[in-house]
Amino acid sequence: MMGVVKAYTTRVGAGPFPTEDESKAGEIMAEKGYEYGTTTGRRRRCGWLDLVLLKYAKVINGLDSLALTKLDVLSPFKTIKVCVAYEYKGKVFYDYPPHQSIFHHCTPVYKEVKGWECDISQVSFFGDLPQEAQDYVKFIEKEVNLPVEMISVGPARRQTIFPYGKRIFGREEE
Repeated sequence: MMGVVKAYTTRVGAGPFPTEDESKAGEIMAEKGYEYGTTTGRRRRCGWLDLVLLKYAKVINGLDSLALTKLDVLSPFKTIKVCVAYEYKGKVFYDYPPHQSIFHHCTPVYKEVKGWECDISQVSFFGDLPQEAQDYVKFIEKEVNLPVEMISVGPARRQTIFPYGKRIFGREEE
């Protein structure tokens, strides 16, 4: 089963969101990713990719691959943060904490990766992505232990990349 995940994390409404970025970075993600509710028009909360949550989703949903969407939204950033663990009262949790109350009060542990700082919305092949974008995808694959079989770099069908040489809407990837 394929799980669909954004290249960053969003949340609607109140509640815990350890990787929420209330600075300019969160605003950029919301604007570039059009993160507004379709019914209410309310802005979604945006933050850095949370691999602890993604690993949890993998387990509870039985995922065997990922579709990574909105990779292009991260294009403006020189540095991209990725949450690899949570810290709570001196303990570090690399997997979802044993009790949900910890999730409400934890601090994210970030790994910073180099951004690509260029427009990738017209890229059709994985090998044509900037090395930093390829590294970001490979980092996610390694940390979550799942292949990323689809990547979107924009909303159009032609902006979908299949990194492992599958058909791209009538073309074979080179």
